[in-house]
Amino acid sequence: MHYRKDIRNIAIIAHVDHGKTTLVDAMLKQSHVFRDNQQVGELIMDHNALEREKGITIMAKNTAILYRGVKINIIDTPGHADFSGEVERVISMADGCLLLIDSVEGPMPQTKFVLRQAFEKGLRPIVVINKIDRSNSRVAEVLNLTQDLFLELAANSDQLDFQVLYASAKQGTAVTELSTPGSDITPLFERILEEVPPPQIEDGPFQMLVSNLDYDSHKGKIAIGRIRRGKVAPHDPVVCLGADGSAVRYEISQVFTHLGLARLEVPVAEAGDIAAVTGLDKVNIGDTIASPEQPEALPRIEIGEPTVEMTFGVNTSPFAGREGRFSTTRQLRERLYKELETNLSLRVQDTDSPDTFLVKGRGELHLAILIETMRREGYEFEVSKPEAITKTVNGQLMEPMESLIIDTREEHIGVLTGLLSKRQAQLANMGNNGQGGVRLEFRIPTKGLIGFRGDFLIATRGEGIMNTIFLGYEPWHGDMVSSRSGVLVASEAGVAVTYGLNNAQGRGLTFVEPGTSAYEGMIVGLNPRSQDIAINICKEKKKTNVRSSTSDIAIKLTPPVKLSLEQAIDFINEDELVEVTPENVRLRKKLLTETQRLRHLSQARRGLKP
Repeated sequence: MHYRKDIRNIAIIAHVDHGKTTLVDAMLKQSHVFRDNQQVGELIMDHNALEREKGITIMAKNTAILYRGVKINIIDTPGHADFSGEVERVISMADGCLLLIDSVEGPMPQTKFVLRQAFEKGLRPIVVINKIDRSNSRVAEVLNLTQDLFLELAANSDQLDFQVLYASAKQGTAVTELSTPGSDITPLFERILEEVPPPQIEDGPFQMLVSNLDYDSHKGKIAIGRIRRGKVAPHDPVVCLGADGSAVRYEISQVFTHLGLARLEVPVAEAGDIAAVTGLDKVNIGDTIASPEQPEALPRIEIGEPTVEMTFGVNTSPFAGREGRFSTTRQLRERLYKELETNLSLRVQDTDSPDTFLVKGRGELHLAILIETMRREGYEFEVSKPEAITKTVNGQLMEPMESLIIDTREEHIGVLTGLLSKRQAQLANMGNNGQGGVRLEFRIPTKGLIGFRGDFLIATRGEGIMNTIFLGYEPWHGDMVSSRSGVLVASEAGVAVTYGLNNAQGRGLTFVEPGTSAYEGMIVGLNPRSQDIAINICKEKKKTNVRSSTSDIAIKLTPPVKLSLEQAIDFINEDELVEVTPENVRLRKKLLTETQRLRHLSQARRGLKP
């Protein structure tokens, strides 16, 4: 056994919005992997359209730089808790990690999660306190909180000895002492070479654990992972060892390594490298690719269980098939099961209905990103309200619990605690920064978080940030009553007109504007009462009632409330669905006609099965 001193493998881990991707930008630019005249922009690694729109990293990605003759392989990971499965599947490729912590926010829920993962994998952490250029930074206090976090999570005394750097990723600087002005990011590169151990190389023939997959229309599947031992070259025979114990023989077509944003084809990749290989058409994440001489499987990647589920079904509305390219059961099923190849936190199950599938994920955002991705690909389908996944342990019903941390202004404390008490939340801690800002920590069932984000934004008037992290399972806390009021439901099919919408706005808020096509059972607004109200938004004014006064004709409508996909999923109740197409996101009742809904309600009251 020996070491490759010309390589360092590091993962960059942190809570969401603590500056991981911006730091990677600085590392790439200052390592001169780009041409001097090359325009690369900002957030270089977040090249996915959804990542740029939402401002978060969704998928883990690989890149590499060269510094003083040493290749530093970098794994950029998501910071949002809903995508923590991405961290779990790629962190095993690294020997060390950069733990970024915001100089104002300090350690957050996901910081604790990713540090625990790093310790379990035996990674050597380097703490980077980022955003020290902010006027309200509190570096000393954040460092004390970080030390407390290490004391809580460390399994041995060696893990308590960590190096600290102070950085401004936005300005591209890092220093070892706060009193020293920063000029570039060189101290970070030097600390990586000093502190991150070089990869340990085992003797023996080729062996690699697949931690990531990519796809190319010409090359096919691309398996990415760290080579644990041996070396691999084009045309080498290999064996792919699957989860079911199968061993399928292949021949390697091409071998690549990373540098900057590019994959470079190489004649050979050796142990310690993070490599990408082609020629394996049935490979999956977690499989081991090994030499036929010694086909030994590495331990498979362990991923935490999902906590939220919802159904995906074929679109059954009267507008089905009008706006999407893929709308059949077969197409929907193939797409969902294909997602399982790369999205390890996801689970998909068939249901009693051949047109409906049960999909489980880490959280609402995790599932919403899948829905939005499929919508942009041209799929048309309908989804139900998310529900927390329960399980029975020793005859007792258990439900998932989460830690909810809210940063807001102190004037919003009353309304937030009132909202959360109805959602079975318990206040665990509260702190005040002395400048009007507060941090509230709650323990809350996962079911209490579903639909809360919209109420939170309204209650804090946008002056708040909420973060969650999964804690574990606890005994069932009881049923929770929905606090949402009734909706306005279209009673006729047609095109919405100003006169009909004006009548609807006399009953509540509307979600549609004139010229919008509607069908019976489509949700077109929200009313203040507890019951739903059927209303005809396609109703036109009778011509016999038209008066000469122009003021009587000119009707001014209140602008409609436009719900995003995430807001629509949060908004619906158990008897409603979200219809998703490439062009529209509509809300609808499961039972479209009022007769069906009244019959169902009558049967439910009499205790009969609908």
